[in-house]
Amino acid sequence: MKKSYILIPWFLPAYKAGGPIQSIANLVNQLAVGSLQLENEAYQFKIICSNKDLDGSLLTTVEYDRWVGYSANTEVWYSSKDNITEALKHEHRKDAVLFIVGIYSWAYNLKPLLFYKGVKKIISVRGMLHPGALSQKSFKKKIYLQLWKLLGLHKGNIFHATDAEEKKYIQQVFGDKAVLKIAANIPRLFALLPMPAKIEGKLIMGSIALISAMKNHFKVLEALHTIKSNYQIVYNIYGPIKDPVYWEQCQKLMASMPKNIQVNYKGAIAPTAVEKALAENQLIILPSKSENFGHSIIEALSAGRPVITSNTTPWNGLAAAEAGINVPGEDIQALAKAITHFAAMDSTALSQWSRSARGYALKGVDLERVRGEYRELFNV
Repeated sequence: MKKSYILIPWFLPAYKAGGPIQSIANLVNQLAVGSLQLENEAYQFKIICSNKDLDGSLLTTVEYDRWVGYSANTEVWYSSKDNITEALKHEHRKDAVLFIVGIYSWAYNLKPLLFYKGVKKIISVRGMLHPGALSQKSFKKKIYLQLWKLLGLHKGNIFHATDAEEKKYIQQVFGDKAVLKIAANIPRLFALLPMPAKIEGKLIMGSIALISAMKNHFKVLEALHTIKSNYQIVYNIYGPIKDPVYWEQCQKLMASMPKNIQVNYKGAIAPTAVEKALAENQLIILPSKSENFGHSIIEALSAGRPVITSNTTPWNGLAAAEAGINVPGEDIQALAKAITHFAAMDSTALSQWSRSARGYALKGVDLERVRGEYRELFNV
């Protein structure tokens, strides 16, 4: 049985760190089912993570500092001290793989790279080297990545990129000689959801994402300020507040909305509540500065919800497919135009776009290709 240790700062039932948690949950869930089971190769995943969520709140429904079952092929160690040594004390195997999710955590990224020798290591950067991500706190990140290179942490290890675009960004930082393998993200797909009744001139839309400058909630709010009064828009915001200062700026703008715009903050929601949130809305809007994958985007599309997003995600060509609209995330006028495009629709038109959105999602997921990519990745 091939054993892979996944080192990640947060894992379910933690959820406030967003995409990386969902990516790993989808990975271990899907590799345990028939359609993606790797032929004649049994894979065991052992996840080591914190016993807290992103905001420091304790996970109260799991046991700490011991291996606990998650699924048939996966166990999880929820560390109360962010100490991977205890988890790996009786587990070290030379033929094992350390799958390191992220680059910024001391306990779950740097420590295993620095101190665990003689074992194969895969570094999964999860969009952290995308130019949009690096533009946030850019000076600190530049110094940090220079330190990585000085310490040689990139040497002798394998980088995991989720697509050719991310491969390019890794090479831009660590050079063309960096060893890379591509294995796409595995999405969670929903059934086609019934659409709330649509009336011309009215729209119910939502964002499901961490609240930070990366996700561009403020730009959506600015665009809504420009919507003419003959359109009635409800905007539902779901997600944990990652950047309180940014959220305060959003709240000030929300307080001055015109009468035809209603904005509701629904709070952070667990992954199990995402389907219900999608069912409440006719459209999902997420014009991120960058998305390595965008789990909430593909989940929305699979459920039959058209999406307004930026042109810096993997999900492009939406308008041509009648699945949504890609806009420059910083272009307020383009955002407003896209919103009013859907607000003006009647129920028949929106139903067509809903079916097209689901079709776009299903065409964008090639499970057989993903299967081969992960076989190659974990057999390094």
